[in-house]
Amino acid sequence: MDKYTDLIHQTFDFPTTEFQVENNELMFNGIPLMDIIKQYGTPLKLTYLPKISSQIQKAKRLFKEGMEKLDYKGTYTYCYCTKASHFSFVLEEALKNDIHIETSSGYDMQIVRSLYNKGKINKNTYIVCNGFKRERYRHWISELINEGFVNCMPILDHLGEIDYYKEHVKEKTKVGIRLASDEEPKFEFYTSRLGVRYNDVIDLYEQQIKPDPKFELKMLHYFINTGIKDTSYYWSELSRFVHKYAEVKKVCPELDTIDIGGGFPIKTSIQSEYDYQYMTEEILRTIKRICTEEGVPEPNIFTEFGIFTVGESAANIYSILDEKLQNDKELWYMIDGSFITNLPDAWALNQRWPLLAVNHWDKEYRKIQIGGMTCDSQDYYNSEMHSFQVFLPKSPKKEPLYIGFFHTGAYQEQLSGYGGIKHCLIPSPQHILVDRDENGELKTWQFAPEQSSESMMRILGYEV
Repeated sequence: MDKYTDLIHQTFDFPTTEFQVENNELMFNGIPLMDIIKQYGTPLKLTYLPKISSQIQKAKRLFKEGMEKLDYKGTYTYCYCTKASHFSFVLEEALKNDIHIETSSGYDMQIVRSLYNKGKINKNTYIVCNGFKRERYRHWISELINEGFVNCMPILDHLGEIDYYKEHVKEKTKVGIRLASDEEPKFEFYTSRLGVRYNDVIDLYEQQIKPDPKFELKMLHYFINTGIKDTSYYWSELSRFVHKYAEVKKVCPELDTIDIGGGFPIKTSIQSEYDYQYMTEEILRTIKRICTEEGVPEPNIFTEFGIFTVGESAANIYSILDEKLQNDKELWYMIDGSFITNLPDAWALNQRWPLLAVNHWDKEYRKIQIGGMTCDSQDYYNSEMHSFQVFLPKSPKKEPLYIGFFHTGAYQEQLSGYGGIKHCLIPSPQHILVDRDENGELKTWQFAPEQSSESMMRILGYEV
């Protein structure tokens, strides 16, 4: 008999630091998942908070070691971009690690206020304010600056944005400029809609920032949609950006910082082939080399990591409700949830995550398709990063099979809308948080129950 455990051990270098199996049941970061399932049921979303801190410390260590190795003179600052996950437990865990914040919406500024009122940040915390800004966003940025948030830094996204701050900001203000990067060749257009054209940056500085003593240009920012990858596209955009930094630095002495937008990737399979150390050192080496050639000091570096910060901390757990053989060879496992509503990137972007059975590792495996509960034909999952097919254990009649999609902590609730109204009125799953106490013992609690019918009826305008 070909057992599921044999398949996984033969396909991967298994177990890994985060996945182990005990008594034919899966452990995730030392969490006995079957214990969680027995206590709370499924479907559920699970977030393991210590993983957030360990990811931050990993990136800080990589940049610290890289800077020491290359004798890089600038400093490194880690920002968490809130758009990856706005939940309070994510921000509060991340902020335990002496980090700063990157925002993209006016409502982010209310999160900043809440964190300040709780003592999680102070007025010296960097608030890097990105995005194309409506008046409400600009108004709340100006309020924070006027209240003494000395490192609240609007990143100018277009030529006219600074006019608002000139009128409403009363204190000396640090500003940045986002440069419009060229998009990846597969895009339907050449240049990002966000940011200022490369050819307009110096004029923007000399005509609108330099003459006003209230403003100081401190940062140039760019964003690469692919994230940090070892591709000719990435290296060419980084080099182009650093050359522009050097050009602006020569006319703007106070400019001393760059923000490298688009962060490290996360593992989309059980094993990772991404070389974080090599990429970190190569980024530093590229910046240092160009600055030396241009005769300017290497800049301080900000990174804004969202997916990398929170992605690997979470999992979505489902039970197999039933199986359906729809023709001679297509066997479906039906889950008690939906990909469209719970994991929308699987539907919209064909995103793949590590997928493993939680129990029954000693059972025979079979090739299957996984179906969600909505009535939409697109609500399915049938391939993994390492294979164009999915294998899972046979599902016994008397003992349910549970499966987990891992590293689902970034963007999924933001894209599907947490709570609210979902396709076919499929409810948001309950959300369970897992942490460790001072003795390293696991502790769990329910952050939110499964979405209720009453909450949906109220949103839809029905009497409850």
